[in-house]
Amino acid sequence: QVQVVESGGGLVQPGGSLRLTCTASGYTFRAYAMGWFRQAPGKERDVVAAINDDGSITYYPDSVKGRFTVSRDNAKTTAYLQMNSLKPEDTAVYYCAVRSYSNLATSPPRYDYWGQGTQVTVSS
Repeated sequence: QVQVVESGGGLVQPGGSLRLTCTASGYTFRAYAMGWFRQAPGKERDVVAAINDDGSITYYPDSVKGRFTVSRDNAKTTAYLQMNSLKPEDTAVYYCAVRSYSNLATSPPRYDYWGQGTQVTVSS
């Protein structure tokens, strides 16, 4: 059974940083792409980062490019989302997701397994 668990959310001031961690189990971690998504109240769930199976290809939307960095450690079956220069509009529930293919994707329906989400609040 595939399990995906996020951690690392919290309250941070504008301009601050957070690192989210995603641990996954129940499948061959190194074979599948992963994505980070966020959803604010009343809004759709949107991708903020995606990474292919070996970490050689990443994707960021313009809204976070240059501020967020996705990475993965296949030996530790863990993925990370480093978030810097956080803004109030980054406030949302952040989700980690696993796609049952090696290549990354940017839309939620292309991901098969999801974590429970972790709240990130950017406020002074």
